[in-house]
Amino acid sequence: MSQIAIAAPFKLFAEWFAAAKASETVEPEAMNLATATRDGVPSSRIVLLRGHDERGFVFFTNFDSRKGEELFANPRAALCFHWKSLQRQIRVEGNAAPVSDAEGDAYFSRRARMSQIGAWASDQSRPLDSRATFERRVADMEARFKDQPVPRPPRWSGFRLVPDRIEFWQERPFRLHDRLVYQRDGDGWTVARLYP
Repeated sequence: MSQIAIAAPFKLFAEWFAAAKASETVEPEAMNLATATRDGVPSSRIVLLRGHDERGFVFFTNFDSRKGEELFANPRAALCFHWKSLQRQIRVEGNAAPVSDAEGDAYFSRRARMSQIGAWASDQSRPLDSRATFERRVADMEARFKDQPVPRPPRWSGFRLVPDRIEFWQERPFRLHDRLVYQRDGDGWTVARLYP
């Protein structure tokens, strides 16, 4: 394995993500987020990538959702991007931590107003007796914030997954795929190829 600069896997991610945005017709930023309870019981779901740089990969949620509760109990998490049109996949593993309040506020202010209202109306991941109850709550929040900006709810913000492993997978004919894995090593990364 060879040692390389800290920016290397993030530069490659940015190149592959730009290609995905150019070729995928629906939500190229969709990624599978896998979390686990403190006891290691896993769960996964699709979330949207809302930022990426050398600090990590950012997504947003209600902190009281299942994923939020699991990340506070066990910050180890994994992401998986799959872009079928490019025959590419990227797997990311690391620790997740909340973004700053300023980052949470900045992102929330850019969301569509009804998405902002929905963040207030939803007790995400909690039981709901009927769709009508939720629709009433949405209407109540629309009235509450009528003619004023909608602030970010106190329990709604983002997480940044700080990677310690990033694997790039490129499909090849006859399942002779190409796999390149970066592993964090101090202030840099080691990189190696893996057998398919």
